[in-house]
Amino acid sequence: MRLPSMTALRALDAIARLGSVSAAADELSLTRSAISHQISSLENSLGFTLTERQGRGIVLTSAGERYARDVHRILNALEEAGRSIDSISVGGRLTVSCPPGFASYWLCQHIGDFVRQFPQVQLQLISPRSPDDVSNSQADLFIAYGIGDWPNMQVEPIVPLRFFPVCSPRLIHALGGLKSVHDLSRFPLLHMNDHSDWRVWLNAARAKHLDLEQHSGVVFDDANCAQAACIAGQGVAMGDNLLSGDALAQGLLVSPFDIAIDSLRGYYLISTPEKSQRPSVEAFNQWLKNQLKTSAQRWRQTLI
Repeated sequence: MRLPSMTALRALDAIARLGSVSAAADELSLTRSAISHQISSLENSLGFTLTERQGRGIVLTSAGERYARDVHRILNALEEAGRSIDSISVGGRLTVSCPPGFASYWLCQHIGDFVRQFPQVQLQLISPRSPDDVSNSQADLFIAYGIGDWPNMQVEPIVPLRFFPVCSPRLIHALGGLKSVHDLSRFPLLHMNDHSDWRVWLNAARAKHLDLEQHSGVVFDDANCAQAACIAGQGVAMGDNLLSGDALAQGLLVSPFDIAIDSLRGYYLISTPEKSQRPSVEAFNQWLKNQLKTSAQRWRQTLI
């Protein structure tokens, strides 16, 4: 038996982890037909069936599940071997500028993994003057929030944002339930900067009955403070899949409605063209994207 291709093994692993050909195609930047072709080629090479039809989708056969577990373990071992070699050559000081909200509710929960992988890097995290500020010359890399318009910089989007209401399950219990948008009139609302976040969402939810001028709530100028108040049961906030993702997965917050709106803004990795080529910057960029991909898979299960 000839050895299967790495692309075919990665396609099988993605299907096993994500549960569908479409999701696997998105992760690997391939078409659905290309994924199907890789699985068919792998089955021909192995001599047994890996997948079978179920409704309009596919599922792994029992043999496919066993083989996929072995493939996942081998791919992880190969990735770890590469990391151990890379980490030896990556070192020096790395200063990352990151908004407090992103740092508190995601980066600080995961940064230990980067330190373990790259122990030679002397990492320093600093806070910008505003979420979109990339002016600090001491920073090697910026995690910034905006529309992606930073001239003369290397700019890469890292996660698309969707907004939806979140609140503490304790608050819902204390105020007698939150079953419909109309129940929001009994709950204090928490805002970021102004009332526009709630105004846009309420319009999408066709809930124009709620007068924000009469039901103004508390306005924060920092996402960290707004979500901390929300977790503490002080009101219902407009959360998002990034800053609220881990809190939702841990049960600290719940999303009472299934209506979400796409944000025109998002988080970006930004550096000067010169600094973007540094090994420590490239290592952090790749680590961050891999970690966010893992988090997104967990958040997706929570929000389904």
